[in-house]
Amino acid sequence: MRVQTLTLAAAGAALLTPTTLPTPAASLTAHSDRHRITATDLLARVHDCKQVSRGRFRTDAGTAATVPVCGTDQAVYWKADLDIDCDGRVTAHCNRAADPAFSAATAFQQSDGRHLDAEKLPYVVVPGSSRRWNHRAYGIRGGAIAAVIYKGRVQYAVVGDTGPRDIIGEASYATAKGLDVNPDPRVGGVASGVTYIVFRDSAISPIEDRATAEAEGERLAARFTGVD
Repeated sequence: MRVQTLTLAAAGAALLTPTTLPTPAASLTAHSDRHRITATDLLARVHDCKQVSRGRFRTDAGTAATVPVCGTDQAVYWKADLDIDCDGRVTAHCNRAADPAFSAATAFQQSDGRHLDAEKLPYVVVPGSSRRWNHRAYGIRGGAIAAVIYKGRVQYAVVGDTGPRDIIGEASYATAKGLDVNPDPRVGGVASGVTYIVFRDSAISPIEDRATAEAEGERLAARFTGVD
């Protein structure tokens, strides 16, 4: 888990309020060439927030705790920033030279026992379990399916890592790239406006099967939104 203090201005101003998620703009569209379920479909289902976390989370170390985890019987969700997680296997873009906060370990591993490849595998990071919020109590574990939404794009991912108990809003290099977000672990990411939806009691095996994650994400998104 990458922990950094972002200097991007007003990161907290656009974060999720205690009771609602922003209404999606009418012009918001997903990239339907890849996904049948649009960003608008998904955001319409998470407009309201029934808070399931005991408290709220910071988006970066040293910032105010403003982000609650919300939930329904099918999913948990939050809106935050997107910090780049390059942890796991050493690759051309994810290594100690490229990322001073690099760790060669991820909380969950591939079927062959190796740590995940952040450059190739879209994954999200969930906060470590605590009294504030225990993701395991909501059926969230390694390999759970997530939909990450930013500016009309939808990227399906798996839960691949855990982070500090009080910080939220992080995803892998591959997730950022799929959302057309700068994936550079030093200067990439975005300060706000990213919605994370994690489907409860979902999981794929092997965790590194990106094609299966995409297909399962579409299926769960269709069920969640009621779109036939």
